[in-house]
Amino acid sequence: MEFASFYRSRKNSSHGLKKAQKIMKDKNCQVIIPTYNEANNIREIIDEIFSLKIPNLDILVVDDNSPDNTAGLVKDHQKNYKNLQLLEREKKMGLGSAYVFGFQESLKNGYDYIFEMDADFSHEPREIPNFITAIQDSDLVIGSRYIQGVNVINWPLSRLILSYGANFYTRIITGLKIKDSTSGFKCFRRSVLENINLEKIDSDGYSFQIEMNFKAWKKGFRIKEIPIVFVDRVLGTSKMSKKIVREAILEVWRLKLLQIFGKVE
Repeated sequence: MEFASFYRSRKNSSHGLKKAQKIMKDKNCQVIIPTYNEANNIREIIDEIFSLKIPNLDILVVDDNSPDNTAGLVKDHQKNYKNLQLLEREKKMGLGSAYVFGFQESLKNGYDYIFEMDADFSHEPREIPNFITAIQDSDLVIGSRYIQGVNVINWPLSRLILSYGANFYTRIITGLKIKDSTSGFKCFRRSVLENINLEKIDSDGYSFQIEMNFKAWKKGFRIKEIPIVFVDRVLGTSKMSKKIVREAILEVWRLKLLQIFGKVE
């Protein structure tokens, strides 16, 4: 199916757009999108986010020197959007460090709310208003695939079992009361990121998401999950690997030890 037709056919779940637009007249936010070889998706995801016409919403693309010219496409698109920013890194350095790099930039520039979001349309841009509404009485909002049943489309059963099992495993070991600790669709108040030592974050993939949630929880911040539907990417290649899975398994135990010895930073 043609990409544009596929995207237009998806359910519009953002009923609170006008409310979010009103809220954002007095706030500002940045959507951080890390990229590596996302030339097939990056312009379309930028267009869809900006089509929401949410005031004071900027996008920051953090690109890891993509061989497919993702950064070049973003630079060209900056002619159309003054609130589109790009940070280029010299090589592929991983999802976790890309987000930390972006978080530091967002904090430096004074954003009130800071989003994590994938470039491949697995995260629905039209959900962004729901996050903005939810963050009004929360500190961290997580787009959850598992808070209302299992809302994942186009994953093989093995991948679904891995993801669901990883979240169950995390809850059992750490006590973290979150249904979807590995979700990468999130919105932080700046105060959360200011109170986490970002220099000490060196995890990646699943483990990065778990670590950030765990540290926010241990510091007493209010965490809310809202339901999303996750649709596996249509174009491009998944970055999932066995290494990422192994890191997540070990990271849960590392966090448990930090919890035991009271060394959560």
